Amino acid sequence: YTLGELARRFALELRGDASLPVHGVATLVDAGAGQLGFLANPRYRAQLAGSRAGAVVLRADDAEAWTGPCLLAVDPYAAFAHIATLFEHRPAAAAGVHPSAVVAPGAQVAASASIGPFCVIDDEAVVGDGAQLGPHCVVGRRCAVGAQSRLVARVTLVCDVTLGRRVLVHPGAVIGADGFGLAFEHDHWIKVPQLGGVRIGDDCEIGANTTIDRGALEDTVLEDDVRLDNQIQIAHNVFIGAHTAMAGCAAIAGSARIGRHCLIGGAAGVLGHLEIADRVTITAMSLVTH
Repeated sequence: YTLGELARRFALELRGDASLPVHGVATLVDAGAGQLGFLANPRYRAQLAGSRAGAVVLRADDAEAWTGPCLLAVDPYAAFAHIATLFEHRPAAAAGVHPSAVVAPGAQVAASASIGPFCVIDDEAVVGDGAQLGPHCVVGRRCAVGAQSRLVARVTLVCDVTLGRRVLVHPGAVIGADGFGLAFEHDHWIKVPQLGGVRIGDDCEIGANTTIDRGALEDTVLEDDVRLDNQIQIAHNVFIGAHTAMAGCAAIAGSARIGRHCLIGGAAGVLGHLEIADRVTITAMSLVTH
């Protein structure tokens, strides 16, 4: 791509040679000629002077510190993310079912879906148009994988799980396992049957080894565009509002409600049956108890 093409495609202001070729993206420190760097955090402004990047994405306020070609953006990090997708080369998955996969007679798999080696798709499961299941994925009974969603590898959808469109689930995630429902009677525990499911909206991302439990009676719910990092625990009947993002090792106890546009830091916790309003930030290793 030329710098001019990138400016037009992403509605950015161009300063410098529009014909400059851009072959990739990198950090300011590592970028070389033909690569595009970015400056989003002011603490790295001093790196502009020594950068060998062919061009840089930055704010107009920082442009005076850079003498080379650049693209001006209100949010350089978001602009860089859009541009970087052009250089993400992931092999296209071939449509069809791998010979080693097991698909139950009662399952519905779209002809355009890609089912990888050793996958198991149970009765009453649905895999939508263009969905991709990497090796060793399990789609349990009454589970649905929405169109264009991707289960990278070893993802388990246990039972009654619905994924929306364009959902990305990373390796080792388990969605729809039983919630931790127990009643103590006299001198022993009784397991409370978990009868609900999990509903995940469009454009969500679930990190590696993250677990989302099915509801006890009603469903556990993630609205659209929720982003979960690795090794997060979402307990039964939790509700997470749209556009909320959670960092690694956070844990949300049963029946808690998290609002929209919230940010929850790593290893933070929210106790059960609490409600967090919209646009709340909870910093790393905090514990919300009331």
